[in-house]
Amino acid sequence: MDGNGRWARARGLGVADGHRAGSRALRPVVETAIDLGVESLTVYAFSTENWTRSVEEVEALMEIFGETIDRELDDLAAQGVRTRFVGRRDRAPAWLQERMAALEAATAAKTRLNLWIAFDYGGRAELVEAARRLIENGTAAEDVDEAAIARNLYAPQMPDPDLVIRTSGELRVSNFLLWQSAYAEFVFTETLWPDFGPDEFRASIEEYASRRRRFGGR
Repeated sequence: MDGNGRWARARGLGVADGHRAGSRALRPVVETAIDLGVESLTVYAFSTENWTRSVEEVEALMEIFGETIDRELDDLAAQGVRTRFVGRRDRAPAWLQERMAALEAATAAKTRLNLWIAFDYGGRAELVEAARRLIENGTAAEDVDEAAIARNLYAPQMPDPDLVIRTSGELRVSNFLLWQSAYAEFVFTETLWPDFGPDEFRASIEEYASRRRRFGGR
Protein backbone atom coordinates (compact mmCIF):
# COMPACT_ATOMS: atom_id res chain seq x y z
CA MET A 1 0.00 0.00 0.00
CA ASP A 2 2.48 2.58 -1.26
CA GLY A 3 2.21 6.23 -2.26
CA ASN A 4 0.47 7.88 0.71
CA GLY A 5 3.18 10.51 1.15
CA ARG A 6 3.31 11.43 -2.53
CA TRP A 7 -0.49 11.59 -2.64
CA ALA A 8 -0.45 14.08 0.25
CA ARG A 9 2.36 16.23 -1.17
CA ALA A 10 0.56 16.53 -4.51
CA ARG A 11 -2.38 18.05 -2.63
CA GLY A 12 -0.39 20.28 -0.30
CA LEU A 13 -1.28 18.12 2.70
CA GLY A 14 0.77 16.71 5.55
CA VAL A 15 2.06 13.15 5.34
CA ALA A 16 -0.29 12.05 8.15
CA ASP A 17 -3.23 13.14 5.97
CA GLY A 18 -1.90 10.87 3.24
CA HIS A 19 -1.66 7.93 5.61
CA ARG A 20 -5.22 8.53 6.82
CA ALA A 21 -6.42 8.61 3.22
CA GLY A 22 -4.57 5.35 2.68
CA SER A 23 -6.25 3.76 5.69
CA ARG A 24 -9.67 4.73 4.29
CA ALA A 25 -8.79 3.10 0.96
CA LEU A 26 -8.42 -0.31 2.61
CA ARG A 27 -12.02 -1.18 3.36
CA PRO A 28 -13.40 -0.80 -0.21
CA VAL A 29 -10.64 -3.08 -1.48
CA VAL A 30 -11.31 -5.70 1.19
CA GLU A 31 -15.04 -5.55 0.50
CA THR A 32 -14.33 -6.04 -3.20
CA ALA A 33 -12.17 -9.05 -2.35
CA ILE A 34 -15.15 -10.49 -0.47
CA ASP A 35 -17.41 -9.91 -3.48
CA LEU A 36 -14.91 -11.65 -5.77
CA GLY A 37 -14.62 -14.68 -3.52
CA VAL A 38 -11.00 -14.04 -2.52
CA GLU A 39 -10.20 -16.19 0.51
CA SER A 40 -6.94 -14.59 1.68
CA LEU A 41 -5.66 -11.03 1.33
CA THR A 42 -2.37 -9.70 2.74
CA VAL A 43 -1.62 -5.98 2.94
CA TYR A 44 1.76 -4.42 3.69
CA ALA A 45 1.02 -1.79 6.32
CA PHE A 46 4.35 -1.09 8.06
CA SER A 47 7.80 -2.44 7.24
CA THR A 48 10.81 -2.98 9.44
CA GLU A 49 12.46 -0.14 7.51
CA ASN A 50 9.64 2.29 8.29
CA TRP A 51 11.04 2.76 11.81
CA THR A 52 13.76 4.93 10.23
CA ARG A 53 11.22 7.61 9.35
CA SER A 54 10.85 10.68 11.53
CA VAL A 55 9.58 10.23 15.07
CA GLU A 56 6.58 12.41 14.20
CA GLU A 57 5.60 10.27 11.21
CA VAL A 58 6.03 6.99 13.09
CA GLU A 59 3.92 8.27 15.99
CA ALA A 60 1.25 9.42 13.55
CA LEU A 61 1.27 6.00 11.87
CA MET A 62 0.80 4.21 15.19
CA GLU A 63 -2.14 6.49 15.97
CA ILE A 64 -3.65 5.87 12.53
CA PHE A 65 -3.30 2.10 12.96
CA GLY A 66 -5.32 2.37 16.15
CA GLU A 67 -7.95 4.49 14.40
CA THR A 68 -8.14 1.97 11.56
CA ILE A 69 -8.70 -0.92 13.95
CA ASP A 70 -11.52 0.98 15.65
CA ARG A 71 -13.14 2.40 12.50
CA GLU A 72 -12.49 0.13 9.53
CA LEU A 73 -11.56 -3.31 10.80
CA ASP A 74 -14.41 -3.60 13.27
CA ASP A 75 -16.85 -2.97 10.42
CA LEU A 76 -15.11 -5.57 8.29
CA ALA A 77 -15.38 -8.05 11.15
CA ALA A 78 -19.15 -7.65 10.96
CA GLN A 79 -18.86 -8.80 7.34
CA GLY A 80 -17.04 -11.99 8.31
CA VAL A 81 -13.42 -10.85 8.00
CA ARG A 82 -10.84 -12.50 10.23
CA THR A 83 -7.85 -10.20 10.84
CA ARG A 84 -4.39 -11.37 11.82
CA PHE A 85 -1.10 -9.49 12.06
CA VAL A 86 2.11 -10.82 10.50
CA GLY A 87 5.53 -9.71 11.72
CA ARG A 88 6.77 -8.31 14.98
CA ARG A 89 4.62 -6.32 17.35
CA ASP A 90 6.86 -6.00 20.42
CA ARG A 91 8.16 -2.62 19.20
CA ALA A 92 4.66 -1.16 18.87
CA PRO A 93 3.18 0.89 21.73
CA ALA A 94 1.58 -1.27 24.41
CA TRP A 95 -1.87 0.20 23.79
CA LEU A 96 -1.65 -0.72 20.08
CA GLN A 97 -0.46 -4.25 20.88
CA GLU A 98 -3.55 -4.64 23.07
CA ARG A 99 -5.87 -3.51 20.26
CA MET A 100 -4.22 -5.83 17.77
CA ALA A 101 -4.58 -8.81 20.12
CA ALA A 102 -8.18 -7.91 20.91
CA LEU A 103 -9.09 -7.70 17.22
CA GLU A 104 -7.46 -11.06 16.48
CA ALA A 105 -9.36 -12.66 19.36
CA ALA A 106 -12.67 -11.05 18.38
CA THR A 107 -12.44 -12.22 14.76
CA ALA A 108 -10.91 -15.67 15.33
CA ALA A 109 -14.13 -17.46 14.31
CA LYS A 110 -14.76 -15.42 11.14
CA THR A 111 -14.44 -17.37 7.90
CA ARG A 112 -15.53 -15.19 4.98
CA LEU A 113 -12.08 -13.74 4.27
CA ASN A 114 -8.70 -13.92 5.98
CA LEU A 115 -7.09 -10.49 6.15
CA TRP A 116 -3.39 -10.59 7.01
CA ILE A 117 -1.81 -7.26 7.95
CA ALA A 118 1.97 -7.20 7.62
CA PHE A 119 3.02 -4.94 10.50
CA ASP A 120 6.66 -4.32 11.46
CA TYR A 121 7.33 -6.88 8.78
CA GLY A 122 10.38 -7.53 6.62
CA GLY A 123 10.99 -10.56 4.44
CA ARG A 124 14.67 -10.80 5.35
CA ALA A 125 13.95 -10.45 9.06
CA GLU A 126 11.38 -13.21 8.77
CA LEU A 127 13.90 -15.60 7.18
CA VAL A 128 16.52 -14.74 9.82
CA GLU A 129 13.97 -15.47 12.54
CA ALA A 130 13.02 -18.78 10.89
CA ALA A 131 16.70 -19.81 10.79
CA ARG A 132 17.12 -18.80 14.42
CA ARG A 133 14.13 -20.91 15.46
CA LEU A 134 15.48 -23.94 13.63
CA ILE A 135 18.79 -23.60 15.47
CA GLU A 136 17.11 -23.04 18.83
CA ASN A 137 14.95 -26.12 18.26
CA GLY A 138 18.06 -28.19 17.59
CA THR A 139 17.08 -29.06 14.03
CA ALA A 140 19.78 -31.16 12.35
CA ALA A 141 21.29 -29.77 9.17
CA GLU A 142 20.00 -32.68 7.10
CA ASP A 143 16.46 -31.93 8.30
CA VAL A 144 16.47 -28.35 7.06
CA ASP A 145 14.34 -28.22 3.92
CA GLU A 146 11.69 -25.94 2.45
CA ALA A 147 8.97 -27.43 4.63
CA ALA A 148 11.02 -26.87 7.79
CA ILE A 149 11.62 -23.23 6.92
CA ALA A 150 7.97 -22.69 6.01
CA ARG A 151 6.88 -24.07 9.39
CA ASN A 152 9.00 -21.46 11.15
CA LEU A 153 7.85 -18.37 9.29
CA TYR A 154 5.83 -15.72 11.16
CA ALA A 155 2.49 -17.14 9.99
CA PRO A 156 2.83 -20.72 8.69
CA GLN A 157 -0.94 -20.84 8.12
CA MET A 158 -0.88 -17.94 5.66
CA PRO A 159 -1.08 -19.25 2.08
CA ASP A 160 1.50 -18.19 -0.49
CA PRO A 161 0.14 -15.32 -2.58
CA ASP A 162 -1.05 -16.02 -6.12
CA LEU A 163 -0.89 -12.34 -7.00
CA VAL A 164 1.12 -9.40 -5.66
CA ILE A 165 -0.14 -5.92 -6.58
CA ARG A 166 2.39 -3.09 -6.25
CA THR A 167 0.98 0.44 -6.27
CA SER A 168 2.56 3.88 -6.86
CA GLY A 169 4.69 3.07 -9.90
CA GLU A 170 7.52 1.42 -7.98
CA LEU A 171 8.95 -1.67 -9.68
CA ARG A 172 10.42 -3.55 -6.74
CA VAL A 173 9.41 -6.06 -4.08
CA SER A 174 10.48 -3.90 -1.11
CA ASN A 175 11.20 -6.83 1.23
CA PHE A 176 7.62 -8.13 1.05
CA LEU A 177 6.95 -11.87 1.43
CA LEU A 178 10.29 -12.84 -0.12
CA TRP A 179 9.85 -16.54 0.61
CA GLN A 180 6.12 -16.78 -0.03
CA SER A 181 6.00 -14.88 -3.33
CA ALA A 182 8.57 -17.06 -5.13
CA TYR A 183 6.01 -18.00 -7.80
CA ALA A 184 3.49 -15.19 -7.40
CA GLU A 185 2.31 -13.19 -10.38
CA PHE A 186 2.94 -9.43 -10.17
CA VAL A 187 0.83 -6.49 -11.30
CA PHE A 188 2.38 -3.02 -11.14
CA THR A 189 0.28 0.12 -11.26
CA GLU A 190 1.12 3.83 -11.30
CA THR A 191 -1.84 4.54 -9.03
CA LEU A 192 -0.98 5.85 -5.57
CA TRP A 193 -2.54 3.73 -2.86
CA PRO A 194 -5.15 6.27 -1.63
CA ASP A 195 -6.56 6.35 -5.19
CA PHE A 196 -6.48 2.58 -5.64
CA GLY A 197 -10.07 1.41 -5.50
CA PRO A 198 -12.42 -1.46 -6.34
CA ASP A 199 -12.30 -0.94 -10.12
CA GLU A 200 -8.53 -1.16 -10.30
CA PHE A 201 -8.47 -4.07 -7.89
CA ARG A 202 -10.93 -5.94 -10.12
CA ALA A 203 -8.80 -5.09 -13.17
CA SER A 204 -5.72 -6.50 -11.44
CA ILE A 205 -7.57 -9.73 -10.68
CA GLU A 206 -8.71 -9.96 -14.30
CA GLU A 207 -5.12 -9.42 -15.50
CA TYR A 208 -3.98 -12.21 -13.20
CA ALA A 209 -6.75 -14.52 -14.43
CA SER A 210 -5.61 -14.04 -18.03
CA ARG A 211 -2.13 -15.41 -17.34
CA ARG A 212 -0.89 -18.99 -17.53
CA ARG A 213 1.08 -20.00 -14.45
CA ARG A 214 3.81 -22.54 -15.14
CA PHE A 215 5.74 -22.62 -11.83
CA GLY A 216 9.00 -23.15 -13.65
CA GLY A 217 7.58 -25.73 -16.07
CA ARG A 218 6.54 -25.36 -19.72
